[in-house]
Amino acid sequence: MFAAYAARIDRDQPLNGLELGERPEPASRPGWTTVTVKAASLNHHDLWSLRGVGLTEDKLPMILGCDAAGIDEHGNEVVLHSVIGQTGHGVGPDEKRSILTEHYQGTFAERVTVPAWNVLPKPKELSFEEAACLPTAWLTAYRMLFTNAGVRPGDSVLVQGAGGGVATAAIVLGKAAGLRVFATSRDEAKRKRAVELGAVEAVEPGARLPQKVDAVIETVGAATWSHSIKSLRPGGTVVISGATSGDRPSHAELTRIFFLELKIVGSTMGSKDELADLLSFCAATGVRPVIDQVLPLDRAREGFERMATGDLFGKIVLTTS
Repeated sequence: MFAAYAARIDRDQPLNGLELGERPEPASRPGWTTVTVKAASLNHHDLWSLRGVGLTEDKLPMILGCDAAGIDEHGNEVVLHSVIGQTGHGVGPDEKRSILTEHYQGTFAERVTVPAWNVLPKPKELSFEEAACLPTAWLTAYRMLFTNAGVRPGDSVLVQGAGGGVATAAIVLGKAAGLRVFATSRDEAKRKRAVELGAVEAVEPGARLPQKVDAVIETVGAATWSHSIKSLRPGGTVVISGATSGDRPSHAELTRIFFLELKIVGSTMGSKDELADLLSFCAATGVRPVIDQVLPLDRAREGFERMATGDLFGKIVLTTS
């Protein structure tokens, strides 16, 4: 079957390790099921995999891709939850929790095999392309906002780095949930798009906001960390799920954190139940993932290059037909 996969690890030039071509069909395994992939979406996790983060040489070649929507063995339209072994379903007692592409072949292929427990019904209201955007970036944003930040309608949120998949999802979900959303971006066009999606205001990174916020959704890391801390009201919360600009800020703002009793919460992915809630939320409200570009799987390299440069707004989706 045709697939996009990591053939080599290159920490400095990750795309050098990306190859497109034929790979073996997924092997059957007790408690697992094979899904015919209709659409899959790119995440920064895929670039990190090519750099060897979470993926070791002994696992190569590894088909990339965490997210997918498709058709199961019984003809049902489904969405995949990409965290494997979260509750022990489908894995042995000594296997650690992982994300697809770390230990198990991923979704950038015509077919993928996952534990049957990881398959959820796709709402009929969502296309395959839309549904394929939800299991990683949108689920991460959903958990950050509603589980870990604990915000409620009427609260205020700052979303750092508008344009990325998680940040874009947080803006759209926050608006739909009745939050007052602010956003940042270095790019004027992305700031304008953030406002069109529901942000009340979008500013350059580091700019003073018109008010202190209840929570910050942080995926940028070092470049925006100080601004995130300074933007919070006393007792506010920063939820961080990534550090695309690095994980060592020059100013940790420790004095401000303890003096104002701020909370720092780490967040990674989300649970199967949260994904089910997110799917229902999108189906019921009309909220849809922001898609930057849809490409056929054989043009996956173009999608990787676009994501690597940061020249995108929303998700890049790959289709198999």
